[in-house]
Amino acid sequence: MKTLKSYHKEHIDKMKKIKCISFGVFCILLILSVFIFIKMYNAIMTPNTYTKGCYSIYIYSNDDFEIIKDKLYSDSVIINQKSFEWVAKKLDYPQYIKSGHYVIKNGMSNRHLLNMLRSGSQTPVKFTFNNIRTIEQLASRIDEQLEVDSLSILKAVKENATLKEMGFNNNNYASLFIPNTYELYWNINADDFVKKMINEYNKFWNEERRNKAKNLNLTAIEVSILASIVDKETTKTSEMPRIAGVYINRLNKKWLLQADPTLVFAIGDFEIKRVLDIHKEIDSPYNTYKHIGLPPGPICIPSIDAIDAVLNAEKHKYFYFCAKSDMSGYHAFARNMREHNINAEKYRNALNKKKIWK
Repeated sequence: MKTLKSYHKEHIDKMKKIKCISFGVFCILLILSVFIFIKMYNAIMTPNTYTKGCYSIYIYSNDDFEIIKDKLYSDSVIINQKSFEWVAKKLDYPQYIKSGHYVIKNGMSNRHLLNMLRSGSQTPVKFTFNNIRTIEQLASRIDEQLEVDSLSILKAVKENATLKEMGFNNNNYASLFIPNTYELYWNINADDFVKKMINEYNKFWNEERRNKAKNLNLTAIEVSILASIVDKETTKTSEMPRIAGVYINRLNKKWLLQADPTLVFAIGDFEIKRVLDIHKEIDSPYNTYKHIGLPPGPICIPSIDAIDAVLNAEKHKYFYFCAKSDMSGYHAFARNMREHNINAEKYRNALNKKKIWK
């Protein structure tokens, strides 16, 4: 029969075992917790992107998580795909996708990357355009470089009330756009793009430029129209002010401008290298051989060089010019028809010698 002392000893031994087991379980749970914590920490904070330099991802408005994963995985940007997807789901990223252009750097953690994507912290892009003839061509260029489509751009331009108040219409909308490099968000919508261009237009047409236009008895839009002709007359920036001076002399005398580039625009065949008499008969408001004054709109989106050449046109007594016979791209200028006919004959002979008939 067990004594009280033996019961007491058994109780103490049992408690020791329970304590040992409890301590063991505690240690196991602690180790397990540390292991889980380390695993979670690694999934969240360990670098998980590999890029050579910086990697740009463009997320469209209708992209879902599967499409975004395909873009990243196909370019091997994500090192551990499982951890990326786990953190993405924990942060509810599939429900908070934001379109835009995002720059991913080498060694970014899942948390850093997904917080950037989830918050829409995108990087602006540089949008550049030049050598554009029509607003439709510009809309196509925008379509190529930004998310917005060309039809939306054209619609936004033509329906913008501010542009109408500024004097723009279907013939001269191209005058709004100043060829340059602009920094903007890749997913900018059409209306905001037009607002951006209006702001840039107003910045460009500062008080100094507007005063110069006024001194020429021209509006800003008219300066752009004339500049577009100058732009298509020469590729030589140095002689643009002299050519502009010729046309201003003609405008002041109310003479026909007789600008060959306006005929090319009216015909719509931009491969023409030699304007013929038959071209001068085309029935078009852009035919400056028939209609006095400026055409109703620009024949291209003029460069800044050409606009400033008009605003700073050379003052001289030239009323005529034609390409030099040495085919250098420069022009020979004349004060009267006699001088001009001599220059023109030399150029015609040079074209004939090279067998350039049209």
